[in-house]
Amino acid sequence: MAEARSVDELVAVLRGHARRLIGADGIAIILRDGECCHYVEEDAIGPLWKGGRFPLESCVSGWAMVNRRTAVIADILADSRVPHEAYRGTFVRSMAMAPMGGPDPRGALGAYWAQAHVACEAEVNILERLADVAGEALNRLAGELRRRRHDR
Repeated sequence: MAEARSVDELVAVLRGHARRLIGADGIAIILRDGECCHYVEEDAIGPLWKGGRFPLESCVSGWAMVNRRTAVIADILADSRVPHEAYRGTFVRSMAMAPMGGPDPRGALGAYWAQAHVACEAEVNILERLADVAGEALNRLAGELRRRRHDR
């Protein structure tokens, strides 16, 4: 991820490895788009929200970005941060969502399970480490873009 030359390359690397490393039934890569969460990519046993944009305050990925904390949710139906209607028709029963990008998160990385599941410390550590490295890469890419614009 550290060598990605574009956001698309970074997303492709995450998509290719995150689900397997975490042991989840699905992952989603979410980027902040102003006051919205943009679900840019997913790798899952069933469709999630790829391409969708949701207000930060209406989804767990937004909560993770705004609060700069990982959310671990064993039962999506028992957690008020989860917009239950958005999850109807999906396989998701449990999840973990980590912010990407340090003190000013630029996105989030979500892991989803089809069965009731409390993400263990090792799974959360892997999710957070992937999110940290992806956030560093996003920050680097944004800096490179600013420099190129400034040089023009």
